[in-house]
Amino acid sequence: MDLLLKKLANLLSVKSLVTIALTVTFCVLTIQNAIPENFMNVYTMVVTFYFVKQLNTEADNVSQ
Repeated sequence: MDLLLKKLANLLSVKSLVTIALTVTFCVLTIQNAIPENFMNVYTMVVTFYFVKQLNTEADNVSQ
């Protein structure tokens, strides 16, 4: 239960909320078939940053 609450708290971080909002926007734009190239570049950078940061955090936790 504590693990679930900790994961939920991490989901509510600013970084996660921005990533979720961009993903929802990406899905809406995809359905409308109207994805601007600039948005695609920003979305790719943000999602890549999010997952690389998460991967690095997990690697740091394993090494300790």
